[in-house]
Amino acid sequence: MTAMPAQSLYTSKASKVQHWLDFDGYSGGDIRALLALAKELKTARAKGEQTHLLAGKTLAMIFEKASTRTRVSFEVGMYELGGHALYLGSSATQLGRGEPLSDTARVLSRYVHGIMMRTYGHDTLQEIAKFASVPVINGLTDTHHPCQALADLLTIEEHFGQLRGVTLAYVGDGNNIAHSLIQACALTGMHIRVATPVAYAPDPVIVSVAQQWAAASGSQIVMTNDPVVAVTGADIVYTDVWASMGQEEEADARQSAFTSYQVTETLLQSAHHDALFMHDLPAHRGEEVSAEVIDGARSIVFDQAENRLHAQKALLVRLLAPGTTAS
Repeated sequence: MTAMPAQSLYTSKASKVQHWLDFDGYSGGDIRALLALAKELKTARAKGEQTHLLAGKTLAMIFEKASTRTRVSFEVGMYELGGHALYLGSSATQLGRGEPLSDTARVLSRYVHGIMMRTYGHDTLQEIAKFASVPVINGLTDTHHPCQALADLLTIEEHFGQLRGVTLAYVGDGNNIAHSLIQACALTGMHIRVATPVAYAPDPVIVSVAQQWAAASGSQIVMTNDPVVAVTGADIVYTDVWASMGQEEEADARQSAFTSYQVTETLLQSAHHDALFMHDLPAHRGEEVSAEVIDGARSIVFDQAENRLHAQKALLVRLLAPGTTAS
């Protein structure tokens, strides 16, 4: 390991600890550094090289929502970096019995070197971060999913050779994925067009702040209710499920509202002739995307899924062992 210059990753003013709750407080340079490290770690893994940059480090993983990609990628990532991850289901901890979040954060901080949490309310994650004296990572909340967006940026850069100037069209629900993609594009100079039904638009505050970042990076952010407007000429077409975990009771209403927002081969024809399709998974074929699109030659959804591992390994190194590099 060789020393690196100090990074300007977000540092909590209260605790002086770097967290990854969303993209707020990060710069385009921070993101590029993370992506560069992710590529180093991915290459090293392909060569069978060990990168035990987190030897002796431990990550507590709190899950209040079910998971496949988040749990496996973080657990495998910590193992491959020489560290250890502990799975903590909420029902098996004192959180399930009403222990204050502040107490849990303080106690875990005495045991582990980092906390990853996958939960519902973003305020829950913020409360953990407020009282933790170790880095806290957002494994998903109802408002943001920055780990997925970071993996998406890595995937896009691999396929296009760059981020700046690439146009991504997001079609569907203005949810956590949409919010994180808007932020990620705004910081990196990507253009993003988001098409949602009127009642399911992204949070206007998040969009407004991202517009300010976009002015500095050269990114263009467009909100529309017309999928064709969003997709026309786009390099990437991205969608997500119409009803996320915790929204099951809204499924019928959402099904009706989003019917015209399905990504089909017909809609994809409006995009650039060699446009690619992305989805964070799990997907519902026949709902937000047709089977022929997600299983077709343009789909790179499994590249995205794989890159959760590599992007998060880079994030873990930056937060849990700042000042180190893979080479």
